[in-house]
Parts: sequence; structure tokens; C-alpha cells
Amino acid sequence: MATIGMGDIKKGTRLEIDGNPYKVIEFQHVKPGKGAAFVRIKIKNLQSGKVIEKTVHAGDKFEVPELEQKTMQYLYDDGEFLQFMDTETFDQIGLTHEQVGKETFDFMIDGMNADILFHNGKAISVEIPQTVVLKIVETPPNFKGDSQGGKKPATLESGAVVQVPFHILEGESIKVDTVEGKYLERAK
Repeated sequence: MATIGMGDIKKGTRLEIDGNPYKVIEFQHVKPGKGAAFVRIKIKNLQSGKVIEKTVHAGDKFEVPELEQKTMQYLYDDGEFLQFMDTETFDQIGLTHEQVGKETFDFMIDGMNADILFHNGKAISVEIPQTVVLKIVETPPNFKGDSQGGKKPATLESGAVVQVPFHILEGESIKVDTVEGKYLERAK
């Protein structure tokens, strides 16, 4: 199995610590006036989503986790599990709401493709595209005198609520940033 040393660490690098897969979300190379250089990293556990800080020294080595990423189609929520289907083999798997995460689930609609990350054959996380096009199902109407720079809440077909400019109406499709959870533009 491949290993990662201090010099190989950068943002986005995946490493395994105590059998758990992590992703580096921040790193800082520190060279003190006295002593050896080291790297301070913030890593996110890909299974639990928890973020921890760790210090890496010159001799430290980490395993590269055996991760497999599959594009799967979100089918439906059966109340207990969110059902996904492999688009090549048509195998289905069910993931809990905790495994998917509320931030991700808020922007998911039936039939949407998602990237599912597997660690040692077990699904551990779900990622949807950073921008998605969703239809507005409910938003207050415009009133004369509404300011140009103002915003109003809009409920999307996925159930998420985002702030949109006053000129956007119910029934329109908009582009949404799923990471920030905000309106980007009208869909073309």
C-alpha cells in the first residue's frame, strides 16, 4: 500500500489514520527558528464528518486509504433509508440521513446523480455537484416598491429554502450553490 509523507501533504490529500479515511482541508508548513520543520493540518474524517487538527513531523508516514468512488442515481427516500442505484450494474444501496448529511440532502431530488465514496466496500459519504438547477415551488409575490438589492425566501423542489432577488418568481428554475447553500443565477 502506498504511503504519504510530510512533503506530500496538500489540500485535498486523502490519508488513513487508525483505519479511518481523512481528507486534508487545511495545511500550514511551519519552520520554527529552532528545531525541525513540521506541518499543521486540519483533516476531516470522511466517515463521521468530524474535523480534527494534527501536527505532522518529518518522519511521519500515513497510508493512502483504499477509496472507490461511484456515480449513483438517487431514487427516493423510503423513510428510513435514502435509496441509490448504481447506474452500471443497477445494484441498489440504502444510506441513512446521517451518512448523507442534511446539507447534501437539502439539495437532492429524485433521479439526481451523486458521487458515493466507498471505503473497504462500505459507503461512507455522498457528494452532489457544486451547482444544481432546481425549480422554485413557493416564494412570496413581488410588490411595487420592492428594493432592487433585497432578497426574499424561496422554497425549492428539493425542500431547501434559499434567499433569492425579488424579481425571481414561483415556477422559475434557478442555479444554486450546494456548498454555500445560496442562489447563483436564473437557469437558462
